[in-house]
Amino acid sequence: MFDELLEIVKEFFKKLFSSRLFALSVIFTVMFAGLLGKLFQMQILDGSEYQETYMQRTEKSVTTPGSRGNIFDRNGNRLAYNELAYSVTIQDLGDYPRPSSRNQMLYRLVRILDRRGETVEGKFEIALDQNGEMFFTSSSDSARTRFFLNFYGLSSTTGLNDPKGRYPTNITAREAFERKKVDYELDKMKDEKGNPLVIPDNIALDMINIIYTMKLTEYQKYETTTVATNISNETMVEINENAADLKGVKVEQSYVRKYEDSIYFAPIIGYTGKVQEDQLSTLNEQWHQSDEAAGLPEDATDKYDLNDIVGRIGIEKSMELELQGEKGYSRMYVDNMGRPREIIEKTDAKAGDDVYLTIDRDLQIAIYKLIEQQLAGIISYHLQYDDLDPNKTYDPSKIPIPVKDAYYQLINNNVLSLMDMSQEGASDIEKQIYSKYEVSREQILAAIRNELLSSHALAMNDLPKDMATYMNYIYAYLSDGSVGIIQKDKIDQSSPEYQAWREGTISLRDYIYSGIAGNWVDTTRLDVTSKYSDADDIFTQLVDHVIESLRSDNKFTKRMFRYLINDEVITGRELCLALYAQGVLTYDAQAIAALQMGDSTYTYQFIKEKISDLELTPAQLALDPCTAGVVVTDVKTGEVRALVTYPSYDNNLMSGSVDAAYFSQLQDDMSRPLYNNATQAQKAPGSTFKPITAVAALEEGVIGLQDTIECTGIYDQISKPIKCWIWPGRHNSENIEEGIQNSCNYFFAELAHRLCMKPDGTYSPDQGLATLRKYAALFGLDHTSGVEISENEPQISSEDPERSAMGQGTHSYTNVQLSRYVAALANRGNVFELSLLDKLTDSDGNLIKDYTPAVSSRVDASDSTWDAVQTGMRRVITDSSAKSIFSDLPVEVAGKTGTAQEDKSRSNHAFFVSFAPYSHPEIAVTVNIPYGYAGTNAATLGKKVYEYYYEYTTLEQIESSGALGVSNVNIGD
Repeated sequence: MFDELLEIVKEFFKKLFSSRLFALSVIFTVMFAGLLGKLFQMQILDGSEYQETYMQRTEKSVTTPGSRGNIFDRNGNRLAYNELAYSVTIQDLGDYPRPSSRNQMLYRLVRILDRRGETVEGKFEIALDQNGEMFFTSSSDSARTRFFLNFYGLSSTTGLNDPKGRYPTNITAREAFERKKVDYELDKMKDEKGNPLVIPDNIALDMINIIYTMKLTEYQKYETTTVATNISNETMVEINENAADLKGVKVEQSYVRKYEDSIYFAPIIGYTGKVQEDQLSTLNEQWHQSDEAAGLPEDATDKYDLNDIVGRIGIEKSMELELQGEKGYSRMYVDNMGRPREIIEKTDAKAGDDVYLTIDRDLQIAIYKLIEQQLAGIISYHLQYDDLDPNKTYDPSKIPIPVKDAYYQLINNNVLSLMDMSQEGASDIEKQIYSKYEVSREQILAAIRNELLSSHALAMNDLPKDMATYMNYIYAYLSDGSVGIIQKDKIDQSSPEYQAWREGTISLRDYIYSGIAGNWVDTTRLDVTSKYSDADDIFTQLVDHVIESLRSDNKFTKRMFRYLINDEVITGRELCLALYAQGVLTYDAQAIAALQMGDSTYTYQFIKEKISDLELTPAQLALDPCTAGVVVTDVKTGEVRALVTYPSYDNNLMSGSVDAAYFSQLQDDMSRPLYNNATQAQKAPGSTFKPITAVAALEEGVIGLQDTIECTGIYDQISKPIKCWIWPGRHNSENIEEGIQNSCNYFFAELAHRLCMKPDGTYSPDQGLATLRKYAALFGLDHTSGVEISENEPQISSEDPERSAMGQGTHSYTNVQLSRYVAALANRGNVFELSLLDKLTDSDGNLIKDYTPAVSSRVDASDSTWDAVQTGMRRVITDSSAKSIFSDLPVEVAGKTGTAQEDKSRSNHAFFVSFAPYSHPEIAVTVNIPYGYAGTNAATLGKKVYEYYYEYTTLEQIESSGALGVSNVNIGD
């Protein structure tokens, strides 16, 4: 039996070995065994080596920014610092070969950011305002030009506005947006069902912003683009949860710039933002020439690139190289997922240096609050119940402010939001106001249409005031470059129609008809269906276009409100109640009930009280005056202790990525918070210039210390006589000290006239002007003051020596320039290059540099000249009408008020320049209040500054005060 079994086995193997399947099985078995062996070797024996070889496929270089240096005041109080934050970045890793897939990812990302209330940042300089209108955010005309170069992909401005119209710069923000929407194929996006996707403007704008910014650096490998900064934890979690659908998007640790007491220091410190292209080359050039780059090869890598955050204005900009930290550098291997595997080389980032200012924080804050209180006091004092009499000429130092102007400014300066009034959830009073507006709007638009289409349209001079205003607005709208229907450059200014338009003797209808015939009305901008349309067809289409545009035109809406408030269609009581409804005023049931029951007189008293209590600020109302500047300078060193401008802004909302809605609000604000009234507001100095004339006259020998001039009230030695402010009175006989004390126009006109006289007795106004210019320049008024922030250039008068000697003519100076001049008066001749910088230290507090203001020039006048001029300024305070203002101030002040008229329909500008203590000067205080009525108001504010500086009042007392009183003293200047 065993033999039989053995035979069966032999037969089986015989058949098996002779089978072709056996051969294949052997081959497969050997191959499988070899594979197992190889896998064993790769994974067990040599696994770690193969893993490293697999992972280390790409070398990547990464830079990390150094933290920015801090900014402190002179006493070490922190003003600017960095706060740890998280940012969303995006990197093009080639995951989205088609625009459609990229756009879907960005749509997901932007919706997350929008839902979480984050702000998308980038370099696409277009934003949405609070009314949903698009606007350019370019900071200047040159910045707008650079934007259009990048927008069209051009390298030179010569390509812009080409004859074929391919690269126009007069397009609207909306048109630019729509163009990029098509370029980036956002218009082709589909939803999950394949239907066209309707993308809200804000989402599409953010998507365009990201794509546009990425394309600016798409040539740089591994370059990341920051999409949003300082995001919330909730945003970070949601982005990480959706990482699979957001390839290339990461949340990274970063720093965000923060500012303490921002509203008081923003105009000095400025803010940071992504570097602009023109700034980039300048910064790199400056860096290559700096001490930090010393010793590096000429072809060393630039310090800055387009993703860097740099100072945009203020100290942040002027001290950029010192504040900017040194970047860290890492060279590494990354795996196929982009994860670091091995650091080849690494240099740690270093913090920037710290900057200490000469500014005293508490003094700066106190003065800002004092300015606001002084302005509120002036407005409250001049506010009246009645309208202005159109047939009356008002003294520019006493022009009343009709209360209806205050009501109107609640709308005109966006204190109240019309958009909020239109919302479904608006309060009853808001709905009531908005309903009245809507009814009136349709009535007004119908009246405009009828007037334009009437064959008997009235000439501009014959129209009612409100209709004339509307017609002028329509003409300005049609002439605007972004609309371009009326092409003003093609108008024949010699035509009788043009002359009639200038004189107001033609209707807008007839004038536009002449434009159609004269081909300066661009019909291509209208929906004219046939090239054979006649003038009536074209004009009708134009009227239809105008009416439809005005219906949603916010500026036109405000013009309508002017007359709706004047005519009491919408009342002050309704608008004041809306202040509570919109949260502008804190809810007060008792006050609301009283308003509801009160009449128009009660409403007038109500708003006057709110202005006095600073519940409604001068900045909000933007009435005259709503701005001012104060500079306090150490006369011994040239250090600026305070440089204050009112109003101001919150630079926390401008730094890094600009809050578009806030920026739009600032641009529309009629009180101009972005404008520095201490360094940019230029005005004729008025009588504050007279001390320079006195120095010039004494030093040139045209008057002696004991010589007198007889003031008769009117100076008639020139072709255009000059009235002294005391006319029809007279000052009679005055010496140099009395001339300054009395601020006598006659006296200083005569001094200038004498400076014009040549030895042979001939009159040379050029000689007089040259002498005045010489001394103005000696006092530093021929160049900027030296402060390390933006400042307008001064202008010394070049005409009419007699009026120039009184601070009129074409003189134009900023407050800080007057401060330097007065400091030189106080210290008897040292003209400093003023400075805001105290010292520079490293991040550990070690001193790097101590800044000391330089003396730029010296006024070498005699001691007797200084004695006379300083005594005259002291007598302004002690012996003139100003005595009642300063009589209770223990500090001895020497000063000079000034008043200048710029616009006969508005109040005077007010100035006060001063120093103290008189016997041993320490500080100079200069005040400018544009449209501040009279120098007494500036002097009152100056007195309050001295009270605080010399500790006769405290910051707490100032903060608890309301509007300051207005002096009735009449100081002649």
